[in-house]
Amino acid sequence: MENKEKYYRALVENDGQLNEIDLGEKLGLNEDETNEIIVQLLAEHKIEYAENRACNYSLMKRVRKKNNSR
Repeated sequence: MENKEKYYRALVENDGQLNEIDLGEKLGLNEDETNEIIVQLLAEHKIEYAENRACNYSLMKRVRKKNNSR
């Protein structure tokens, strides 16, 4: 979904400045479309619910796997 990737990139650049709905509106999405994209990103573990200034969602922190081979 093109809108999902566009929203995700905008969320990265937004860094908590706009709330999630206003960010979607800035991209031409209505509230329902924005909420649907948020649900998909949550399910994919790309974002998490966490108050981040004006926005209630932030990017998931990637966990690095340790390489135990010596």
